[in-house]
Amino acid sequence: MSVIRLLALDLDDTLLRSDLTISYQTRNAIKKAEEAGVIVVLASGRIPAAMDQFAGLLGMHKKTGYLICNNGTLIQESHTGKVVYEIRMDVKTALTAFDLADAEGFPLQIYEDDIMYVSRHNEYTGYDQKLTGLRQVVVENFRGMVAGGCHKLLIPGDPKLLVPLESILRTYIGDSITIFTSKPYFLEILPANTNKGTALEKVAELLGINQKDVMAIGDSMNDEAMLKWAGIGVAMANSDERIKSIADLVTTRDNDDDGVAEVIEKYILSKTAVSNE
Repeated sequence: MSVIRLLALDLDDTLLRSDLTISYQTRNAIKKAEEAGVIVVLASGRIPAAMDQFAGLLGMHKKTGYLICNNGTLIQESHTGKVVYEIRMDVKTALTAFDLADAEGFPLQIYEDDIMYVSRHNEYTGYDQKLTGLRQVVVENFRGMVAGGCHKLLIPGDPKLLVPLESILRTYIGDSITIFTSKPYFLEILPANTNKGTALEKVAELLGINQKDVMAIGDSMNDEAMLKWAGIGVAMANSDERIKSIADLVTTRDNDDDGVAEVIEKYILSKTAVSNE
C-alpha cells in the first residue's frame, strides 16, 4: 500500500468549479492533507500569472509547494516564485507549426508574463480570456514573435476542424513536438517529450519522493501523462472518457461537487487502500 506524499492537482474542471472557485470542503481537505505531510502541486496549462490566485487561496505562498505551468514547460516554487525548470520550443519547429496552422486558416496564441498574445481575434480566444483573466493583445507580426521563442503554441478553433489539423501537424513535425487537446477547442503544441508527467517526475525527484507515493488528479488529455506517471492516477467523474480509461480510480463526484475532496478524504486522510500495480 502506498503512502501518498505528493499530490498533483489539475486546475480547470478538476480542482476548480465551473465558476472558477474552490469550495471550502475541498480547501479544508487539502489543508488536512498538508498537515498530514502531503506536499501539493498545482499542474495546469495556465501560465504562472493565471495560477497565482489559486495558489494564494490555498496558502501555497507560505509553504513548500510547486506550480507546474504551461502543461509542463515551466516549474515554479510556489513559496518563492523561483523557476526551477524551464524549456522552450525549438524555434524552427515552432515556426513550422505556425506556418502549417496559419496556412489552414487558424489563429494562434502565445502566453508570456500576464499577457495572451494572439495572431487575430476569434471567439475561442475570448473563452480563454474569460477563463484565465489574462489581457489579450493582437500581434500583427505574430510569426516574428514566434521566432523570438515561446514555451508553447496554442491553436484555438472548432473541435471538428482541429482534428484534421492535428493530423497534419503530426505528419510533418510529430517527432519534434508534444501535441494534444487541453479543451476540445484548444490544440496545444509543446516541445517534444514535455508534459505534466515529465514535470511531475522532476518535482518528485527534487523532493526525493518515490513515484509510487505520488497521486495525480485530472480530467483532460493534457493530464494523461501525469496520471500515467503517478503511482495513483485519478480521473474526475466529469473527465474525458479516454482519461477515465487510463486512470487507477474515477471519482463518483465531479468538479462542481467536491470530487477532489472525495479522493483526499477517502484515500489520503482515511488511508483506504488502493492498488497501483
